[in-house]
Amino acid sequence: MRVAVAGGTGLVGRLVVEELAAAGQEPVVLARSRGVDLVAGTGLDAAMADVEVVVDVSNVTTMSRKKAVPFFDSVGRHLLEAGERAGVRHHVALSIVGVDRVGHGYYQGKLRQEEVVKAGPTPWTVVRATQFHEFAEQTLGLFPKPLAVVPRMRTQPIAAREVARHLARLASGPAQGMAPELAGPRVEQLVDMVRRLLRAGHERRLLVPVKVPGAVGAAMAGDGQLPTGPGPRGSQTFDEWLARRTPRGK
Repeated sequence: MRVAVAGGTGLVGRLVVEELAAAGQEPVVLARSRGVDLVAGTGLDAAMADVEVVVDVSNVTTMSRKKAVPFFDSVGRHLLEAGERAGVRHHVALSIVGVDRVGHGYYQGKLRQEEVVKAGPTPWTVVRATQFHEFAEQTLGLFPKPLAVVPRMRTQPIAAREVARHLARLASGPAQGMAPELAGPRVEQLVDMVRRLLRAGHERRLLVPVKVPGAVGAAMAGDGQLPTGPGPRGSQTFDEWLARRTPRGK
């Protein structure tokens, strides 16, 4: 079965491609490096010939609503339109736990993605996952040394590999609509995760915890990004991921 992976060269996308191939499927990477512009929609028809399932893990690096909403709206619509022309029978999209409770700009973009998928012509599955273990490293990379400004945020981080494996399983099954939320095995505080990351990498930086103001900050510091009900849970803890992590630059 040919399965198109939108964003198949990214952090999770590369792993989804590996998991699909290991399961005997034929992954098709949809990315600019493969001649496909997801935002403009160019190259999609040729790439999606004979594709039966689409897994959308496309992403844009921004916290701006003005950038996130148009990106996810355009990508979602182009994928669904091309999928309808190709006869795609199942559209799987990865979203984030808490997008409907934490109202910052990027999450508004992910909500738009969900709305587009739900209104589309193809049977769909949307699965919301918590942040990946790599989120601590990504947060650290937002500020230059010697500072490490980290928002106070509770999360239940999960291994990107386990998210990819779950997406590959969903792609092989029937459409579920809104699937149960996917999360890691343990609730963590992002500030503590970054502190342990710095210690593991022997990095000397001034860690500055901050609380994001307003309702967004209150939701982040509280339960806004934790799963609200039962669902699949990953097994690898953040500390286990940290022990196996390859330091940046190695």
